[in-house]
Amino acid sequence: MKEYVKLVRRWGKGVPVCVDSSNDDVLVAGLKEWYNTDEAVRPPLINSIKTFTAKTLMPLKKEYDFAFIGLLVTEERAKGPGGSHSVEELLALAHELYDRGMEYGFKPEEIFFDSTVFPIAIDMPMEPGVPGYTYRAFETIRRIKSDPKLKRCHCSLGISNCCRDLPGRKIGICRAYVAKAMDCGLDAGIVNTSHQYGQKEADPELLNLISAYAAMDGSAEKLNEAMRLMGQFCSSVRKPS
Repeated sequence: MKEYVKLVRRWGKGVPVCVDSSNDDVLVAGLKEWYNTDEAVRPPLINSIKTFTAKTLMPLKKEYDFAFIGLLVTEERAKGPGGSHSVEELLALAHELYDRGMEYGFKPEEIFFDSTVFPIAIDMPMEPGVPGYTYRAFETIRRIKSDPKLKRCHCSLGISNCCRDLPGRKIGICRAYVAKAMDCGLDAGIVNTSHQYGQKEADPELLNLISAYAAMDGSAEKLNEAMRLMGQFCSSVRKPS
């Protein structure tokens, strides 16, 4: 990570680094290396801080200025439908990260909430009444952006996860996913900038597919519609045998 940070500092033309790791020690090493220079550098982005790692990472704000992605996960067993986090749980985690961030001197604009992207190819709840992961991710963004306390914070997603295991048109799926997420309030993301998300219009059929997953609130009707559209999509991109 230290060598990566050095490369970004040398060749990044002033763009601050995003130090991304699931290992807190690696995050700390990258953050310290970013400031290991006599040059003036802009505050980096740390990905990610969770409620259960906040006490380790947030105190570094006193010595090293940085923004962070707050990943909305917990070490405890989720209590939502189907054994996953409910929108209310995810919103509560956002509030907890926000409150802790304020205690350590972060500004609201320096907080990016990540409600996590689940591949739509396997976003198929197996129990009645269980909302889909895409629904929960998007609805959480909507709730964060309409919350007076959190409205100055950002929402970020790792977009490419949405198209994992699909048979084709992955860039188009990602573009549609971004378009729908932006309608819900998404204002940041981990993306391939060459794909021009948010600039080129999403394919209407792919946008309908993503919208169906975003609407999958646990009802059988919404689940069946999403599955129908996914079947059509897979048939349309399947290569002849």
